[in-house]
Amino acid sequence: MNSISEYIELLRQIIRIPSHSGEEKAVADLIQGFLEKKGCNVHRCLDNLWIESESAAAGKPTLLLNAHLDTVKPSDAYSFDPYCGRLENGRILGLGSNDDGGSLVSLMHAWFELTAHEQPYRLIFSATAQEENSGPDGFDAVKGEWGDVRLGVIGEPTGMQMAVAEKGLMVLDCTAHGKTGHAAREGGVNAIYEAMSDIEWIRSFNFPKVSPFLGPVKMSTTIISAGNAHNVIPDACSFTVDVRPNGEYSNEEILSVIRQNLKSEVKARSMKNKSSAISQDNPIVVRGRALGLKAFGSPTASNQIRCDFPTLKIGPGESERSHTADEYILVSEIEEASRIYFKLLDQLHI
Repeated sequence: MNSISEYIELLRQIIRIPSHSGEEKAVADLIQGFLEKKGCNVHRCLDNLWIESESAAAGKPTLLLNAHLDTVKPSDAYSFDPYCGRLENGRILGLGSNDDGGSLVSLMHAWFELTAHEQPYRLIFSATAQEENSGPDGFDAVKGEWGDVRLGVIGEPTGMQMAVAEKGLMVLDCTAHGKTGHAAREGGVNAIYEAMSDIEWIRSFNFPKVSPFLGPVKMSTTIISAGNAHNVIPDACSFTVDVRPNGEYSNEEILSVIRQNLKSEVKARSMKNKSSAISQDNPIVVRGRALGLKAFGSPTASNQIRCDFPTLKIGPGESERSHTADEYILVSEIEEASRIYFKLLDQLHI
């Protein structure tokens, strides 16, 4: 395989440019310039980029490689400049190195290696924006440009093991209602107490169907707000619930069960972020197992939830490093990822 050194340097440059969700223009410009210098015809929509193999004969199925180029904002706990992009003792340091820069440059390198030879598919490499905040100007804004996609590889830090299933995400805004009154008297209905029983149900209820890869549906109350004065019984208490569907129920089914059991008003912010899974018989999973890769279910959401075609999530780095202070990725992890991507995809019939 060709050297990956220039892609390592590209990642260091990417880290030095803040690219928080919704602020990706400068880093998209950098990546576009890099690809154009390598002779690519770069397609761009907003701050989303993609390149296609030129040998795409009519009738070939499309295989999509995708990684995201945005990051969360850095934690205050960093012990070094989160935008340093420093190479130190085999580690590339900085925000977005692990999530998702390692996958981005590994998949990009793999695209060039794979398209150097005729493949039985049309190959697209894409770098998309607004993954971290599920923004409208990211993956959803451009997926229609790629035509019918037969199979997708989503680059995310998985230790280069195969995430064959991924939990969905449904955020619920709930409001418990009461009746205002003076705190010193017996009148009124305290909305906080009304909410407490609903929150306890959220905490203790278990959906009976458990996924072999994703486990149970997970529900967590994450935000609560009520009241505006110490001596006034609040007539409303709002709370937010983070729900992670496991593929055994539709989002609609989960929402229906919750509404049937809560007294509070329940509104879902979106029903689109559904759980996903790829068949164990899919050619990419079969080849992955032959290469010794392990299959697992991922509890974290990615661009997989935006795909209406089979996808495999796999990439260098570790999920536990994402969104933490002092983020890093190993150069050796990127080198290994590029080799595995090539072995996984070269001459794969999809």
